[in-house]
Amino acid sequence: MKPSTNPGQPNNGSSRRQFIRQLGTASLLLSSCNLSSPSSAGYETLRPATRPFSPNDKINIACIGMGIMGFNDVHTALQVPGVTLVAACDLYTGRLQHAKELYGKDLFTTADYREILDRKDIDAVIIATSDHWHARIATEALAKGKAVYGEKPIVHLVQEGLPLIEAQKRSGKPMQIGSQRVSSIAYAKARELYRAGSIGQLNCIDASWDRQDALGAWEYTQPTDASTATVSWDRYIAGMPPEPYDPKKFFWWRNYRAFGTGMAGDLFVHLLSGIHFITGSHGPNKIVASGMIAYWKDGRDVPDVMTAILSYPESAEHPAFQVALRVNFVSGQGDTSFTRFIGSEGVMEMTGNGFAIHHHKMSEAPGIGGWDALTTYPQAMQDDLVRGYNARYTPAQRQSTTQPPTVYQIPDGYNEDLEHHTHFYEAVRNGTPVVEDPTFGFRAAAPCLLANESYFSNKIILWDPVAMRVIT
Repeated sequence: MKPSTNPGQPNNGSSRRQFIRQLGTASLLLSSCNLSSPSSAGYETLRPATRPFSPNDKINIACIGMGIMGFNDVHTALQVPGVTLVAACDLYTGRLQHAKELYGKDLFTTADYREILDRKDIDAVIIATSDHWHARIATEALAKGKAVYGEKPIVHLVQEGLPLIEAQKRSGKPMQIGSQRVSSIAYAKARELYRAGSIGQLNCIDASWDRQDALGAWEYTQPTDASTATVSWDRYIAGMPPEPYDPKKFFWWRNYRAFGTGMAGDLFVHLLSGIHFITGSHGPNKIVASGMIAYWKDGRDVPDVMTAILSYPESAEHPAFQVALRVNFVSGQGDTSFTRFIGSEGVMEMTGNGFAIHHHKMSEAPGIGGWDALTTYPQAMQDDLVRGYNARYTPAQRQSTTQPPTVYQIPDGYNEDLEHHTHFYEAVRNGTPVVEDPTFGFRAAAPCLLANESYFSNKIILWDPVAMRVIT
């Protein structure tokens, strides 16, 4: 697979050559095939073999924001050989207590992230705070010489994107965004087959992420001791207009525009990251969204059902196509997610454990009879039209063609989250390019944040995906 030459796209050169080997050839598209076994997939991960590490190999990390993603990111990062957690920051004392329970009583903990950034022994930080702190902390961390692994979306507001990209460039330090699909072996294989023409010309993408429970709708379990004595509320709202302590806005922050980015910033971003990785796209130029609060009327001010339509213009990387994104937190289907790439000769559907391509090629002949105006004409004219049609097109030209589906499943035990973290720490250790830099991350996040703007302002938003600016 050739390295990307598209600015802001993941660099898939040296790291990808280690990551994926023998992912298959275009000849796989010519016949029925199942790519489910590791032997047929032929993959190699970036995870280094167990070996002794010198002091120069070791990476000391800290995590800022020890919520759900913070603890999960730390757990994954520590599976990368040579990575050590030395500090943790959170604004709720109970999470710092639990961090010491898991990682030792000597772990440095604080409610002030600046104490972490000032430490000289920390090489990289994970930023897993509420969305409204992402860009601020990342910018300060880069200025302090720290590498940054930042949870998506990398910004809370679109206007934070370009300054953050410039901050990373000035620092020269690696910054990777936490949308793990960009490191997935399944998405790498899907991109290869898509580029080989497996579905013909792309024209439409449908993607959704549905849930059907309170936890999925962000009504997380709250601690029994939550109060102003255990929560640093003033730090949480620093730089914002004063408001009284509200445990929902702290522990259920995704439900509030002031602190989170709703369905669009959380789940649309995952969907678009995968779409942009496979297509090589910079992004859409027109966004419109609609939604509502249909069920979870718990004080939230973001939708629990939301749909966005994004128009992608023709570019050097792809034809023009449309994307429909949907998230439903009260779906009778239960927890389901897919991304469906629809082309002129087939459909590729991404699911949690791989993908399937269903091939169907339209006949060369336009067809005649059936649900057709032919039967409304005089009989002699009908007979003449059928004779002419049969003389013009061979039986083969009159037939549409199908093939059994091409199926790919990730190998047992494969972990795309660990792959994503390994890419980042390889960049920290060896200076190799990250797979999802701030430009790629912002190009995935910005259209999603603009979907929020479309929903709340009830208007179509125009976007320049190359310059990364709203068109007014």
